[in-house]
Amino acid sequence: MYLTIGITGHRDLVAEEVPALQGIVRDFFLRLRNDFPALDLQLITPLAEGSDRLVAEVAQQLGIELIVPLPMTQAEYEKDFSSTEAINAFRSTLEEAKVICLFGGSGSGGVPVSNSERERLYARMGVFISNHSQILLALWDGKTQGATGGTSGVVNYHVTAVMPGFSVSEESPNLLADNENDLVYHIACSRDRPDGRPQKGLEPLQTAWVSAHFGREAGDNMPLEYEVMLRRLQDFGRDKERYRTMIEADGSQFLGNAKGLEIPTGIWAISRQYSAADWLAIHFQKRVSSGLIVTHSLAALMGLAFILYSELDGLDLLAWFFLLAFLAGFVLFKLGEKRQWHRKYLDYRALAEGLRVQLYWSLAGVIDVHSAEFAYDNFLQKQDVDLGWIRHVMRNASLLRSGSQEPPEEWVDWVIGQWVGTDAAGGGQLSYYRKKEIEKSDRFRRTTRLGTLSLWVGILIAAVLVTMGTDLSGFQRQVLLVLMGILPLMAGIRDAYSHKKAEKELIKQYRFMRGIFANARRLLDSSDDIGFRRRVLKALGNAALEEDAEWILMHRERPLEHSGI
Repeated sequence: MYLTIGITGHRDLVAEEVPALQGIVRDFFLRLRNDFPALDLQLITPLAEGSDRLVAEVAQQLGIELIVPLPMTQAEYEKDFSSTEAINAFRSTLEEAKVICLFGGSGSGGVPVSNSERERLYARMGVFISNHSQILLALWDGKTQGATGGTSGVVNYHVTAVMPGFSVSEESPNLLADNENDLVYHIACSRDRPDGRPQKGLEPLQTAWVSAHFGREAGDNMPLEYEVMLRRLQDFGRDKERYRTMIEADGSQFLGNAKGLEIPTGIWAISRQYSAADWLAIHFQKRVSSGLIVTHSLAALMGLAFILYSELDGLDLLAWFFLLAFLAGFVLFKLGEKRQWHRKYLDYRALAEGLRVQLYWSLAGVIDVHSAEFAYDNFLQKQDVDLGWIRHVMRNASLLRSGSQEPPEEWVDWVIGQWVGTDAAGGGQLSYYRKKEIEKSDRFRRTTRLGTLSLWVGILIAAVLVTMGTDLSGFQRQVLLVLMGILPLMAGIRDAYSHKKAEKELIKQYRFMRGIFANARRLLDSSDDIGFRRRVLKALGNAALEEDAEWILMHRERPLEHSGI
C-alpha cells in the first residue's frame, strides 16, 4: 500500500539554500517512513529542473519509487529544460521511473505547443499530481503567481479545489464540500531572481503544514486528523498483507470472463484493490455477524437464566451461569472493539463498492481520459474526514490510467452485462438486489410473526392463570409464568437483532436500488448510442455511490458493542 507524495516547486532555487533544502526533504521522507512503516512511499514528480529534481534525487537515494507524469510528448517537454546536461539528467532518471502520459490531442503531435496551451497542459498536470497525492510537498516562496499551473496555482488547487485560470470542467465538482485531500507540507524557499525572498512573514527553510481545515501550522507535526486518516490507510495495507494468500486464492476475479477484450492500462491496479477490499469486507462482515449472533444468544440465555432462577427453587448455579455469560459477552465486545471489526467491515465494504464503480466507469469509458474527474470526487463527501483514506485508495488505484488510451467501445456491453445484469438469477446488481430484498423481507416477516405470536401466547397464558389459577398446581403456575417471561424476551431479542442488522431499512434500500438498476437497464436496452449509454452508466454509478454512503451512515449507528447485553 502506498503513501503518495506529490511535488510542486520553483525551478529557480538559490544555490546556497539547496543543501539545506535537501536535508529538510530527506528528514520529511524519513519521518513519514517512521510514522507509517507499513506504507511504501511513492513520489509523483514531473522531474522539471529545480525543486522537482532536488526532491527526486533525495527520493532515489532513499529507494522511493518515482512516478513521472508527462504533460506533453517528451520531445516537446524537453524544450523547457535549460541545458543539455539538464535534459540528460532528466532522461537518465526517467529510465528508472514509471511514466504516465497525460497528453492526448494537444501536446501529442509534432506541432509545437503554444505558450497558452503550454500553460494549460502544465495546469492539467498540476491537477493530476494534486488529485493523486495524499500529501503535496511544496518548495514555494509563498507568493501568488500569475502563471496558470505554476506552483502557487497547484498549491491553491490542492487546498481549495480551484485552479485559478483553469477550466472549471477540470476542477472538483464539490467545491463546497469538505476536502480531505488538502494537506500540504510547505518548505519556504527563495528564488534566484530580484526580490526572490519568500513572502513577508516567511523565512527561508521554514516548514509548516497547510490545509483548508486548520490553516497553517508551523513545524513538522502532522495535524492529528490527517494522521488518523493515514493510519487507517496503513491498517488497510496491513490487512491486505496479513490475508494476502487467502485474497489471492479466494478474492473476486473481476476480469476473469473478459477474454478477447483489450484491457486498458491501469485497470488491473483497480481490479486488485477491489478484490482485496471485497474479500476483507466479507471477512470482517462474518466476524461482526458472528459477534451479533453470539452476543444476542448470550443475552437470551442470560434472560432465561434470570427467569428460571427467580421462579424456580434449587437452581442457584444459574446465578453463576448468568455472570459467566455476561463476562463472555463483555470479552467478545472488547475483542471486537480492539480489532475494529465493525469499522473495518463498513470501511472495506464502502471501499469495495467505490472501486466497483470506478472500475466499471474506467472500462466503459464513462470518464474522459483527458479529464481530472474521478469516481471518488463525490463519494463519501458528507462523511467524517477519517473516511478520506477510502478516497485515497481510489486515487492511488487510478494513478496508472493512461491519458492517451481510450477504452474500446466493446467494453460498454460487457459492463452492462456484468454490472447491471438482468432481473433473473445469474449475475449483475439487478439480480443481487432482487435476491437481497426477498431475503431481508422473509427475515423481517419472521421477526414480526414471532412478536405477534409471543403477544397472543402471553395473553392466552394470562387468561389461563386468571380463569384456572386455583385449579393449577404450584409447578404448573411456575411453568406458565416462566413461559410468560421467556416468549416476550425471545421476541424482544430477535427484534433487537433485526434492528442491529437494519433489516427494515435495508428492504427499502434494496427495493429502491433494484428500481434504479431496472430503470437503467430499460434505458440502456432502448438505445445503441454509445454516448447515451455512457451517460446512463455514469448516472447509475453516482446513484450507487450515493446509496453506498447512505448505507455506511446507517450501519455506523449500529456497532457491535451495543448488541443488547
